[in-house]
This record gives sequence, C-alpha cells and structure tokens, in this order.
Amino acid sequence: MKLNVSSPANLTSAIEDNGIQMVDVKFTDLFGQWHHFSMPVEEFDADEAVNEGLGFDGSSIRGFQSIENSDMVLRVDPSSAIIDPICAMPTLSAVCNVHDPLSGEAYSRDPRNVASKAIRYVESEGIADTIYVGPEAEFFIFDGVSYEASRHAAGYYVDSVEAPWNSGEMGGGHTVGYKGGYFPVSPFDTLQDIRSEMVRKMIDAGIDIEVHHHEVGTAGQCEIDMKFKPLLQMADQVQLYKYIIKNVAKDHDKTATFMPKPIFEDNGSGMHTHLSMWKGGAPLFAGDQYAGLSQMALHYIGGLLKHINALLAFCAPLTNSYRRLVPGYEAPVVVAYSARNRSAACRIPMYSASPKSKRVEFRCPDPGANPYLAFAAMVMAGMDGIKNQIDPGNPAEVDLYEEEALQDIGLVKGSLNEVLDALEADSDFLLEGGVFTPDLLDAYIEYKRLEEVDAVRLRPHPQEFVMYYGI
Repeated sequence: MKLNVSSPANLTSAIEDNGIQMVDVKFTDLFGQWHHFSMPVEEFDADEAVNEGLGFDGSSIRGFQSIENSDMVLRVDPSSAIIDPICAMPTLSAVCNVHDPLSGEAYSRDPRNVASKAIRYVESEGIADTIYVGPEAEFFIFDGVSYEASRHAAGYYVDSVEAPWNSGEMGGGHTVGYKGGYFPVSPFDTLQDIRSEMVRKMIDAGIDIEVHHHEVGTAGQCEIDMKFKPLLQMADQVQLYKYIIKNVAKDHDKTATFMPKPIFEDNGSGMHTHLSMWKGGAPLFAGDQYAGLSQMALHYIGGLLKHINALLAFCAPLTNSYRRLVPGYEAPVVVAYSARNRSAACRIPMYSASPKSKRVEFRCPDPGANPYLAFAAMVMAGMDGIKNQIDPGNPAEVDLYEEEALQDIGLVKGSLNEVLDALEADSDFLLEGGVFTPDLLDAYIEYKRLEEVDAVRLRPHPQEFVMYYGI
C-alpha cells in the first residue's frame, strides 16, 4: 500500500496506524541494483532517518567509496514510503538518498541524486517544470535457469513449458513459436494469472498500471505497462516494478529476468521509454511540425540522435544489450526518427491526436539500465538539443533495414566497449549543470570495462568450441 506521507511526523503516524513491525530502507548502486537493510520498528527514529541519516559502509557497494572513506549515510525520502507488498511481516519500505556524513552533501555517485539534479537543471533553465517518463520494461519468466562460468567450463540453460524446444516432450502441446508470442490467449499464454497477481501487487504499492500481456518472444516474454509519471517517481517505480516481478515469480516456483537477450534468435527485452516535457500544465511537445510535434520536441530528438552512442552507455549498459541491438528482431538500431516505424531509434506514437499524448519514444534502452541514470542522460541529451536547436534531419519513412537507407542513416554502435568509447569522447552534455560529474563517469566506465567487457572478452565462448575444437 502506498503511504501518502511527507514528513517524519507523518511517517511515524503511518507506522503506528498500520501496525508496522519492521522498517526496510532501500537505495540503488551505480549500476542499478537495489540494496537494503531492515530494523525493528522500535529502533527506527523517523526524524533521524529523514534529517540525519542512517550509516552504512560505502566501500562495500560497487562503484561507491574506497575503503579509507567508506562511511556514508542514507536519508529516507518519506514520500516514497509504502507497505512492502512482498514481505509477510508488516514492513514499511522507503527509498533513500545517499549523503556524505561529514559535509551532509548529496553524494555525486548516488543515481537518485543524479536524477534529481537533472530535474532541477531543466527547471533552472526555464524550459519545463515537469518531465514525464513512461518506460515499457519487458522481461522473461522462465520455469528454471542454470548457468556457470569458471576457468574450465561455461554454459547456461533456460527452460519454459511454453517454449517450442519442449514440443517433443509429452505435455499439453500448446507451445509458443519463436517470435510468435504477441498476444496469444491461454493455453498458449501460461502466465496470465501470474502477471495479474504482479499487477495487483503493483497497484497496492501505488503503481498505476495500464495493461499487461505476453510479448513477442517465446518462453514467457512479458510486458506490464506503467502509466507515465514524473521522472524521479518513475525511476523509483521501475525499481519497485522489478522487485515485485522477481518475487512473485519466485513465489510461483518460476524465475524472472530483465536480461535483454536471454534467448538466441528470438526477440530480446527492451525498455522503450516515452518522454515529454510540460510547463504550467501544458504539453510542450505538441505542435504543428512533423507527426504533430513541436519544434522543441524535434530539437529534443536531435539531441537524442546526436548523442545516441554515448547515451547507450547508460541506456543499453550491458554486454548482453548488444545481443539485442541487432537488425531483424524489431530492434531499434537505426539512428533515425519516424512516426510509427519501430526500427527507428526514436518513434512518435500516433495512437491519439490529443496534444497531451504527444511524446517521443526512445526505443534503444533496455531493462538492464539503471533507471535514474538512463532517464537523466536522456533528459540531458534532449536539453542539449533544445538549447542548441539541433536539427534531427528528415524523418525516415522507408524500411530502415534496406541497404540504400542505411547508407544515408547508419546504425548505433554494436558493443558495450564501443559505446563506452563514445561516452568518453562525448560527455560534456552530461556535465552541464553538474548533473553528472567526472568522478561518476570515471568510476562507471572503469567498472564496466574491467568487470564486464573484459569478463566476456577474455573468456572462451561455448560456440568457439563448436566451431574450432576440431581444427
């Protein structure tokens, strides 16, 4: 249940009124993983938690502090408080901001702080007072998974009762073919009730849900769509969304993943992100230009396209992201914009003519992204486009995978290493207003190169044994 509180006093009252027995505080690391710790309600002081902070070891969180400067504090944002929808014991859950315990300043590498600074930057420039974000985070629900990567062995296996590779086993016979999973009814769609349970828990936790359905991929690809919200609130909701989905799946003896491309030769999971700016209650992206957009919206698209490869370091931030971003699987790999054309990096949805619905859909992100950093980076690229009136060029109204079209347009970079190079070469737009900081970018790039790019690059791949063992 969402608790409508705004102060320490309100927080204390909510704890008493709802019979809370435990308080759980959560925060996000540099790479998008939620962390938490809990305390009995008798030990929780709301005023201290909100205004002074709760101590933790920042050196134990990847991408945060070194061991000689490890002490950090979490300050609870009371407006984020909910009754945890997963815990059996009555538990109040709240999202925190990370602060330096000596100076009291917000921590430069706290992703939630970066998102807040992006919002303040837009406001300070007088461009808009509200940034709405609507992500579509797809995921897979498998019946089981196993994986290992050691010095002498590597492999993985995922399984789903829906998958066509199980058609040779004695069973119900209703399997979902590769790329055949868009909107089938039961018994092909075996996950209706599980998704519905996820939706009800999300609604109870304060997330507004519009629709849920099976997605294109076989083996349990799903989507649950959240109603758009202001940027910071939506980034918080993405973290809660993942938490609920994974735990409801676990309760049903299944496993959910937001890995972008877990299955070869089938569609991957994206996080198409809808973006719009408003001021004084009026939509700023509606106008009389292409597809009903305003000139501001076109400039915003210009910023996204100009900085697209640097953006992907945050929006498609995994080595696995580039198994998804390849032509042929509805993947948005073409650096272009278009109304309706889903192969373009930026699309303008045309479902409604209402000015309030006018928005830009950036289709490259995937659900492996840290939502705070990804949303903030998209805003900073769009702001650069608006402030510098960047022309996005002509819209693309042809089949963007045709060779002739690609000669004039081009594709996004094809690996995490390449987009990290792009980020190193093109980061000034992120540093505007102190939103991102050099120390955050340096820590992020170093970790990604050493712990992810090299971890994959230096290991033999199972397919290499298939191709080369007998040479």
